[in-house]
Amino acid sequence: MKTGQCLCGGVKYSYAKAERGSVACHCEQCRKTSGHYVSAIRVLVEDWTLESDDTLTWYQSSPTARRGFCTTCGSSLFWADDNTPDRVSIMSGTIDGATGITTEKHIFVANKGDYYDIAGDAPQYETK
Repeated sequence: MKTGQCLCGGVKYSYAKAERGSVACHCEQCRKTSGHYVSAIRVLVEDWTLESDDTLTWYQSSPTARRGFCTTCGSSLFWADDNTPDRVSIMSGTIDGATGITTEKHIFVANKGDYYDIAGDAPQYETK
């Protein structure tokens, strides 16, 4: 089991395994919610447990997606697509310790900020 949490520890979670590697999203919403781009793994909801969620709030950021964050420290933790309710994305930076994951791809690079370059060999896609 892997564990993770927000900065203040108000939200804690565990998961059994990741369904895929980390995907880096450079869209405007991800940049606004994180202050940079978002990197997230995806897990099956049945493999994910909220150990503590007293400070967890979900924000409907688009007609089909919502984002989970901590109301105390502001940590961006989760992303969920209403069209795939059996899966949840977990922000890679919130996972405790060594993750063992790698970046699988970069998406929405057409919207990336002009203040950084994308390094590495992971494929880059203009949109999704």
